Amino acid sequence: MGTAGTTVPAALPPGPRLPGLVQTLVVGNLRHQVLPLLKRRYGSVVRMRFMPHRDIVILTDLEDIKTVFSGSVTTFHGGEGNIVLKPLMGEHSVLVTDEDLHLRARKLLMPAFNGAALRGYRDMITELTRAELDRWPENRAFGAHDRMRALTLEIILRVVFGVAEGPRLDELRRLIGHLVELGLIHLIGWQTPRLQRYRPWRTYAERQARVDELLYAEISERRRATDLDQRTDVLSRLITVPGDGDELTDVELRDQLVTLLLAGHETTATALAWALHELSRDPAQAAFTTRAADDGDEKALEAVIKEAMRLRPVVGEVVRRLTEDVEIGGYRIPAGFDVMPSIIVVHGEDEHHPDAKVFRPQRFLEGSPPAGSWLPFGGGARRCLGAGFSLMEATIVLRELFGRFTVAPEHARPERTRSRPITLEPARGARIKVTGR
Repeated sequence: MGTAGTTVPAALPPGPRLPGLVQTLVVGNLRHQVLPLLKRRYGSVVRMRFMPHRDIVILTDLEDIKTVFSGSVTTFHGGEGNIVLKPLMGEHSVLVTDEDLHLRARKLLMPAFNGAALRGYRDMITELTRAELDRWPENRAFGAHDRMRALTLEIILRVVFGVAEGPRLDELRRLIGHLVELGLIHLIGWQTPRLQRYRPWRTYAERQARVDELLYAEISERRRATDLDQRTDVLSRLITVPGDGDELTDVELRDQLVTLLLAGHETTATALAWALHELSRDPAQAAFTTRAADDGDEKALEAVIKEAMRLRPVVGEVVRRLTEDVEIGGYRIPAGFDVMPSIIVVHGEDEHHPDAKVFRPQRFLEGSPPAGSWLPFGGGARRCLGAGFSLMEATIVLRELFGRFTVAPEHARPERTRSRPITLEPARGARIKVTGR
């Protein structure tokens, strides 16, 4: 059981003795395979070493995970846990800040993702989804992941900027598509600045710098707009916060915009790609989804995307850095260590999800899974702000897609999982064929 206290603990948790570089490479490239094996060998609390100089404790017991998510935000720092993202997202990003700075960022962003705002996005998402599906070729294989990326990027551009037209945003659209192709090699370069003089780090840095130029130009132009108080897009909302000292600087605006543009589309696109990967190989569940689309049964469609997120988690873990010693699972974890609840392991255990390896959306209509056992959006005070938006967006996309097409895989054999530093995605892009109904 996970408890935060001052009792004398056992020694540090067990774990592999391989060099930190080896552990980093193995887990970074194969974590969906390795983490379940580590639990079987070492138990529900496992110590690892990642580069550069990070002590990690992986957690897979629900009570231990509850300790992390319900613990004090002054003890469990999610921003420091995500510090690897700071060179890309920026020091003010809601993902890399903690305590008061994090709460301030959430407060400013939350109005764009509350219930009223979500209802206002529905028609826009439907319109853009239909326009995207109009471009899909019939009876010819293509990568669903790329098409879902294009669609969800278009949607988040509208949410962030209100309109998504003009040469500046056309260039931004193209560059954002490159930035999401983040590999382990890029993270190594961020930790070793002298490498950034060489490709591929230099190319990535140049693209990132150009994105910043475009965003600062958009911010400058938007600040001069005379109708800001009538606009509902995120950028206008952030510029027009009440004059109580909370006004954001251009740099702060840039950091939140980059965070929304990257995190706000890639994870949902990947979840949809995995959903299509599974549905294209399961005629019974595809028929279930088609009936739900025809009936407008959004609860059933939401169950489909929830099950895809469970079976094929897009993000494999969440991280918190300890600011003080904490007892978890019978071990005393020192300050400075990172604790890492494993979404991969929890989602894949029969104990929490009977027949966990089977794609069965109906489980989410029969009752809620055990508390803390479905974690695609993290948990606690740092649960993803865009969770409701993501589920709504994916539900609308499935409704429109299965109302129009039947879906089949290019090849019957399931695609492997490609492990990127942040996400887990179909290795071949979830290649499918569609046929009009």
